[in-house]
Amino acid sequence: MTDAGDRDGEGGHEHESDRERDRRLVEGWQGRFYEDFEVGDVYKHPFGRTVTETDNVRTTNVTMNLNPMHFNEAYAAETEFGERLVNGTYVFALAVGMSVIDVSVNATANLGYDSVRHHAPVFHGDTVFAESEVLSKRESESREHVGIVTTELRAYNQDGDLVLSLERTPMVLKREHAQPSAARPPGWPEGVGTQPDGGTGE
Repeated sequence: MTDAGDRDGEGGHEHESDRERDRRLVEGWQGRFYEDFEVGDVYKHPFGRTVTETDNVRTTNVTMNLNPMHFNEAYAAETEFGERLVNGTYVFALAVGMSVIDVSVNATANLGYDSVRHHAPVFHGDTVFAESEVLSKRESESREHVGIVTTELRAYNQDGDLVLSLERTPMVLKREHAQPSAARPPGWPEGVGTQPDGGTGE
């Protein structure tokens, strides 16, 4: 019978040289670049987010939104909705944030948000899901390193009701100018963490 020490070296652990030999950098999701967008494509953004009372109250307080529909339960109970509504600007920010992973990880700027529509109320405990459809794309006339992409962002609750829609237009880097790599994905400074030579950048 072989014990753990015989299999893995002293103390049951792999030798450092074994770990270094097996280590390799593998690319993860780098986000889309301008070339990756095609008109008509729909991206269903991963994960839903359940909206809590804390989300609503914090956003309402931070933005100084004084409408009692968002923070006064006694007042809201007497309205047609019978309870507080989630602040619409929070729903907007949440949906946009959910879309970043697919649409604007590699954006250099957002040029505008248009045609914002709140189609149905969001309540505490609702779970929001979002998807984006590519409406148009074009080369930038003033910046050769980016293209301009317009998407329609749609948010739904757990029952499939459309609660929000809007168009947003970011400037997105072209792949050749971004030069993503496994060692330096979006947002990482050069030389930090594991390097192609097996080092850790320390």
